[in-house]
Amino acid sequence: MSDPFLMVRAGHPDFLDLPWEVPINSWPDDVTVDLPSGVHRHPVVFVPYRSDIYAVKELTVALARHEFEVLRTLENHGARSATPVGWVERPWMPPRDEGAGVIITRYVEFAFSYRELISSGGFGDRRSQMLDAFAVLLVELHLLGCFWGDCSLSNVLYRYDAGAIEAVMIDAETVELHEQLTAGQREHDLEIMIMNVAGGMADIAAEAGLDLDDADLSLGEDIAERYAQLWDELMHDEVIKSEERFKIRDRVSRLNDLGFDVEDYRLVPVADGNRIRMRVTIGGRSFHSNKLRELTRIQASENQARQILSDLQYYEAHHAADRPSLKAIAAIQWRVGVFEPLLERIRRESPSSDPIQGYCDFLHHRYLMSVTAGRDIGSELAFEDWLSLGRPGYDATQPRPGAADA
Repeated sequence: MSDPFLMVRAGHPDFLDLPWEVPINSWPDDVTVDLPSGVHRHPVVFVPYRSDIYAVKELTVALARHEFEVLRTLENHGARSATPVGWVERPWMPPRDEGAGVIITRYVEFAFSYRELISSGGFGDRRSQMLDAFAVLLVELHLLGCFWGDCSLSNVLYRYDAGAIEAVMIDAETVELHEQLTAGQREHDLEIMIMNVAGGMADIAAEAGLDLDDADLSLGEDIAERYAQLWDELMHDEVIKSEERFKIRDRVSRLNDLGFDVEDYRLVPVADGNRIRMRVTIGGRSFHSNKLRELTRIQASENQARQILSDLQYYEAHHAADRPSLKAIAAIQWRVGVFEPLLERIRRESPSSDPIQGYCDFLHHRYLMSVTAGRDIGSELAFEDWLSLGRPGYDATQPRPGAADA
């Protein structure tokens, strides 16, 4: 038997210590680790190393190479997808055989499958958040010219993103990349998604002993509806009167609030000469995460970044309100004196949890305490109270204090 051929990106293990001569489902327990995963059409195992955990999936050689290249392209464009690490070829097997090729990706930290969100056959209070996350992911991918071809609940992992949920693509073997998708391609991808999601929910209902009538079969249609609303908000042309130029900034701000970068916009005169048509070119959904990284070098997902930026602004209001020139210094002082010490305390209290999400949970708790008290509550007092209550999570599905009276 010849040796396997491995292509591995720099900065990762060489994986030569893995038993490539046998199928991955036969690897010994001391090589793999049991972790949450979706339902895959191909065998998948998880392999822990000192620096990271990796997902290893068997398929054909062509599919392994294709998925690696697709994921690398998506990564370069900032898409929310699994990080490709390498691919392996077993030359002693026919290349079209299942298992002749292997793709290695980095395990998505702090993630969970859709089955872990389900309660009593449905998604409970998290249903709306899951729908939004799925729709946003599809919009992002379609903006990049990505035709998924097999979009389903099982091909996505989820993770908490401040008070929301973020969806991450983990299977890309059926993906086709184009410079730009046609409306027909987008609609076809949505039709596949609706069918696959309905099938997934029917399977879940059957496993739970529920009648098919009780299955959430409309889930995919709800995702498609939210997709359509978001796509229209991003892509429609806005007609502006000559005296309403403030609407240009309003439109950009509205898109930024949704998390999307605006690469540029074009102003095209309308025939009557008194109006202009505003056409926007949309970038990735990383406006707040990019802004936070530029200011502080902190890496966070979009809604987490929005929440953490609000904490930075809170700090600036108390330490640099009268001297705007000190804002850059205030950002450094906030990170060194506030953010990093609290983050380290969160890591010590809960080493297996996402510390960035924990920080967002704490910020939300401090906000709730301040609203209840009718005054600003300091971070130290709020942090101690948050710990004493068992580090309650940031659940945006629950009403804020006073919401019923609003």
